[in-house]
Formats: sequence, C-alpha cells, structure tokens
Amino acid sequence: MDSSDTLTPLGGAEFAPTRTYLNTSACGLLPRRTIEAVTLLVEETAAGRPDGAGDFGVVDEVRAAYARIAHVTPDRVAVGSSVSVHAGMVAQSMPAGAEILFPEGDFSSLITPFTVRGDLKNRFVPLERLAESIRPETALVAFSSVQSADGRTADFAAVRAAAAAHGARTLCDATQSAGWLPLYAGEWDFTVAGGYKYLLCPRGASFLTVTEEAQDALLPIHAGWVNGEDLWVNSYGPVRELARSARRFDEPPAFPSYHGAARSLALLEEIGIERIEAHDKALAARFRAGLVELGRPAVADDSTVVGIPGLGDRAAALREAGVLLSARAGNLRASFHLYNSAADVDRVLEVLAG
Repeated sequence: MDSSDTLTPLGGAEFAPTRTYLNTSACGLLPRRTIEAVTLLVEETAAGRPDGAGDFGVVDEVRAAYARIAHVTPDRVAVGSSVSVHAGMVAQSMPAGAEILFPEGDFSSLITPFTVRGDLKNRFVPLERLAESIRPETALVAFSSVQSADGRTADFAAVRAAAAAHGARTLCDATQSAGWLPLYAGEWDFTVAGGYKYLLCPRGASFLTVTEEAQDALLPIHAGWVNGEDLWVNSYGPVRELARSARRFDEPPAFPSYHGAARSLALLEEIGIERIEAHDKALAARFRAGLVELGRPAVADDSTVVGIPGLGDRAAALREAGVLLSARAGNLRASFHLYNSAADVDRVLEVLAG
C-alpha cells in the first residue's frame, strides 16, 4: 500500500456525502448496500412478509461477521440494541459492594448502569493511571478503548496485566474503535460496541462479547423466548433451557438494523480492518500536523479520533461552512473513517485557518 492509497476514500460508490463529514464518532455514514437492505425489508414487511418482521438467519450472519472482526468465535457474541443495555447486564450481575474502576470522564452509557445500582463502590481515576490503580479489591475495570471526548487510547497491555495480577474482570467498550482498530475481544472478559459508528450499521445493532469463563457470572436479566437453546420451542411458559452460548444474552433483534448490519460488516471485511486503520490514522496524522502549523495542537495520540482543546465553540461555524464535526467536553472533535480523504482534512484546516 503506497501513501496515496491511505489518503483516498475507500468503499467507492457506497458513499456519497454531500458535505465534509468528519463526525463518525457521533454516527457513521450508511453504505448504499445497507440502505438497500433496510429498504427491501421494510417494503416486504409493508406488503405482508410471510416470514414475519425479519430473518434470524441474517442475525446469525451478523453475529458471525462481528465474531470475525472481533477475533472470537460466534458463540461468544451476543447481539442487542445499545451499549447501555449490555453494560447494564454486567452491572446488574455484580455483587453488592463490589468495586468498579473507571477512567475519569469516560462515556456515560458505560458508567451510569453501575452508578444507578447504589450499592457498588465506583471509583474514578485519570486514564493514564488506570492500570496502576487496579488493586486486589477491584472487581471490575470498565473503560473505553478510545475516549469519546478527546480520542485518547487506553494502554491495553498494561490494563490487561494489572487486572490479571489482581484477579479483576475487565469490560472494554470498543464503540469508538471497532471498525477501524483491530479488536481482540477474547483478551477481555466482556466487550461492548455500538454498531452505528465505525461499524457503519444502522442504529439498533450493538454487540456484546463474553468469554466462556465469564459467562457463568453474567445474569441474562432480559431473557425471553429468543434466548432458548432451541429457538422455536419457548413461546409459552418459562424457557426450558437457555442457550449454552453467549446467545443467552441476546436482546430480540431490531430486524431492519440487523438486515442492514449484515451488509455493512460485509463491506468492512471486504476492505479489511488493517487497511482501514492505516487509512484513518494517515488522515488523522495529516490533520494533527496541520493543527500544529495553525498553533492549535491536538490531544496527543495516534487515534483516528482527534480532540482539539478549547475549540469546541467552532463546531457551529464549521457546520455553516459545510464541515461536520462535534463539540465534546470543550474540545472540537474530528473523526476520520474510510470514506474520508486528504481533501476533507485540507478543507477543515482551511476553515479553521479562517
């Protein structure tokens, strides 16, 4: 791959943004094939689809595709609708009085399911001190792989080593990285990832992975008929036997989201996560270099999510100029993905230069 390949859009005619879109950390653009799949299902349902509202076989295709992206087997993947629901299941499974360790300022959907319990010991430390702050009484360390507010990346190896040394379980929220940063979900007891950002899925598709060892400690608090080992024999009365795999933790799938997700994940696999990582990081590096020239250096990291301190109030003016970014915690946040190009980087730098 030469340098020019990392700075031109990937995905071809799948994407046609009408503005300079640097906001994937808020919401990814839907590929054309995904829109077609959702539209087809909705039209079929409106016409009286003989097989109901959607296809469980397609959901299993999505499960298998995400498993490949996350480098685990499909039996370790549960599907759902949102990170907060997945995190809530983990939170409700913790014993009273357990200590949960978080980075300060991490995303609220990861944290709040634990704080609303009222009987857990929630502790917050700076991200750079997360690993060293794990101690014998820590039951769980929960953190985002990439911080939503400013793009900082956690020290994965250090957190894993410290958690193992003290017997703490781990929960990694990969929402801001899955789809551009290789994910090895088996390295963590639990991972969660919202699908509507870098995985390019319609909102309503979300993923939970659970190691086989950790599965027995997780309560399937919203189990219903879809969670049975035999799917079609549990419509009435208690489910006879819950699925022996992580499917016991599924939520009933929002079929339009999953019919679309099947196409989105297929596109990511066709292009390759490693290629997307190189592309996204090259664009982010170009942007960071340009910011230094403007005298407004970004938060230091090599993430594709770039936070510029003190410029959050520029987001509205950028929007008026046709450039979409986000304001987060006082930062102006740009986020690059496969459909972006060097021209997008140069355009936002031009507008910022005034």
